[in-house]
Amino acid sequence: MELRQLEYFVAVAEEQNFTRAAARLHVVQSAVSAAVKTLERELGAPLLDRNSKRVLLTDAGAALLPRARIALDAARDARDAVAEVHGGLRGTLRIGTMTSIRLLRLPSLLGEFHRRHPGVLLQTIAAPSGSQGLIDALAERRLDLAFVSLPGAPPADIHLTELARSVIDLAVPDDHPFASRESVTLGELAGLDFIDSPVGFGNRAVTDRAFATAGLSRRVAIEIPDIATGADHVRHGLGIALLPRFVVADTKGVRALTVTDADLDWTLSLAIPLGRPVGAAARALINLTAEFLP
Repeated sequence: MELRQLEYFVAVAEEQNFTRAAARLHVVQSAVSAAVKTLERELGAPLLDRNSKRVLLTDAGAALLPRARIALDAARDARDAVAEVHGGLRGTLRIGTMTSIRLLRLPSLLGEFHRRHPGVLLQTIAAPSGSQGLIDALAERRLDLAFVSLPGAPPADIHLTELARSVIDLAVPDDHPFASRESVTLGELAGLDFIDSPVGFGNRAVTDRAFATAGLSRRVAIEIPDIATGADHVRHGLGIALLPRFVVADTKGVRALTVTDADLDWTLSLAIPLGRPVGAAARALINLTAEFLP
């Protein structure tokens, strides 16, 4: 059994698709398929069910997957230890990120990390299901760390370090009846059409929780995957939105109002998985992050 075979097997298991696994590994699909078949022959059991639209794990594959991840983590740690002795980090660092992180200068952070550790390949990944999708990917070992917005207590297998926070304001267009005011209450917003992120995004979770706590309902008419465009949607009259203050600031044609009777705090946190060692490259990025906070 070779580490390469385990790596290819894990990639297929996580992507549930040979083509996507090959693209992730930067190899041809035939090489991935051949490696997995060889592994199955060596173990004497089928690991993947190839008879469906998605490639699914068999019982034997499900039993192997967590052990394969442990073996790959151990091999990474061994490489890290040798690389540190020789003065340079190596390997790949998989970073989960939201579609908009203005409170952290992420390009500057990653650029500085690359200058200090050019031997580390950086892969940034955004989840279509928002921060919750990034947390799921961490738990499944598809990411090494992630920048997330996750209100409330984190899952038991995830550690969160808060990096920054912003209050969430109500954004309305300049011609809205509320535009001349400084503040509103949640009760005044019930029944209005909202622009918001899909379920799974941190700002959506904060807003949904606030309305549920108040016993109020609302209608989300438009869902947007990038909160950075929220103020523009509001400016063009498509609805109102509850957005982090840094998203609304300095947007022409939009007014920001304080919501006085709700807990509406948006937090940016760094998430790392518990129960498995953090690699040297991930530790280096964690240490560097503090230098780039506002």
